Amino acid sequence: MNFDMPDDAKIIYCHCAYAQVVPKAVKEQVLQQLAESGRAFDAVADLCEMSAKNDPMLKSLCEGGNLKIAACYPRAVRWLLASAGVNLPEAGAEVINMRVEPVEKVVFALLGEGFKAREAS
Repeated sequence: MNFDMPDDAKIIYCHCAYAQVVPKAVKEQVLQQLAESGRAFDAVADLCEMSAKNDPMLKSLCEGGNLKIAACYPRAVRWLLASAGVNLPEAGAEVINMRVEPVEKVVFALLGEGFKAREAS
């Protein structure tokens, strides 16, 4: 994970609603902590589905630099987006893998040092 990106990065959260490859508890805790953080973010039901349908919203979501995407494997996300005509820049875009990383690392990667992930209750 790249922790050097600015805290003003645009955040996209994927709920992986259809593929269901991200552990439910991780998705729910990350989403809750994003909502409680006060930071603006875009939540989508499923990037895979959006990519498969060539959803035009993908381009507007991913425009510009300083982008953080909470989803699954970075290589898979980049490939899916590219198949829908959205090419993420190598620098300025980070994909955080909720499939394998613990909630604390995901929240830290998305929100930065000023935010500490709460432990699950």
